[in-house]
Amino acid sequence: MDESNPEEAAARHRIKMQKRKALQDARIAAATQEKGLLMVHTGPGKGKSTAAFGLMMRAAGHGFRVGLVQFTKGTWATGEDVALERFADLIDRHVMGEGFTWETQDRDRDVAAARQAWKRAKTLMADPAYRLVVLDELNIVLRYGYLDVEEIVAVLSARRPDLHVLVTGRNAKPPLIEAADLMTEFVAVKHPFQAGIKAQAGIEF
Repeated sequence: MDESNPEEAAARHRIKMQKRKALQDARIAAATQEKGLLMVHTGPGKGKSTAAFGLMMRAAGHGFRVGLVQFTKGTWATGEDVALERFADLIDRHVMGEGFTWETQDRDRDVAAARQAWKRAKTLMADPAYRLVVLDELNIVLRYGYLDVEEIVAVLSARRPDLHVLVTGRNAKPPLIEAADLMTEFVAVKHPFQAGIKAQAGIEF
């Protein structure tokens, strides 16, 4: 931008923003459909579950009932444990996993835990009181074949029209991505763990 004439520069900027606003207004006006969304957070980058917790806070802020099923989380304490307790009237949290798969080292136990978690998830999704259900790390158990992806996608696709569902975890299966209304891939560019920095309270847990 030529700053030699501030008035001309300001006028050009104003015209550019007017065109941008007109385009955005047209897009907003054209988006008239409202429906429950199937959302997927995947990819090797950090922040998938963290973003899911942010969405839960947003939904709770609108008075929505939220169900959270955590498929692989163990029993260790995290910051979200304490935070979610403050929203106990709106957010129901179900910790169904026994830790990461490399911790249990018992496939049968992991499969059983995954099936119990999926059973709980289906119960929540069938309850009209819930507007958002988060299936945290479901992609992990699908990756290891603990649950049938075709069954999962069929149930998610047949959900109530007003129900939002968010699935998190690395390596989302192609059928789930295909069925999703929104899919965000978290890309790993840098991570402190690679530099020998340990997981820290308030950041990783």
